[in-house]
Amino acid sequence: MANESALDEVATVGGVITDHHPIDFYSLGLAGCIDRLTGPLRQQGTAVRWDTPHWGIEIPADCASLLYQSAREALSNALKYSEASELTVQLAAVGHGVRLVVSDDGTGFDSQFALSGRHHGYGLRLMSVAVHEAGGTVQVSSTPGQGTTVTVTLPLD
Repeated sequence: MANESALDEVATVGGVITDHHPIDFYSLGLAGCIDRLTGPLRQQGTAVRWDTPHWGIEIPADCASLLYQSAREALSNALKYSEASELTVQLAAVGHGVRLVVSDDGTGFDSQFALSGRHHGYGLRLMSVAVHEAGGTVQVSSTPGQGTTVTVTLPLD
């Protein structure tokens, strides 16, 4: 999905992926906006694969924004920590909601320790709070040496 001009629009600041242009869900769609965020991963040699069935659902702007911010957090963590060679982004309708899954084949980590919050995982915890406040769920599955999967599910009704 990414094109050369999209790669120039995204950068990293302190290891966090940032998009220099306003988020335009209307013209790019949610998947297009998230795909722009994968540019730094592609530049470091990570193969990015998309699995996005086209369900024809309309995602409200507030829900799209939260999914975009969640994707940015998951992709920033993959960029900073995972050393992944492959990453998959899935965006699909499920039941009465929408699900975003970001999976990598990288180094992984002890997800229970990171989410308990003594030294790491603030971004994941803040993302989880925001998603829960919107009525959604977050699941982080990771094991050292076996990659990481972040799943965010939000209701659409």
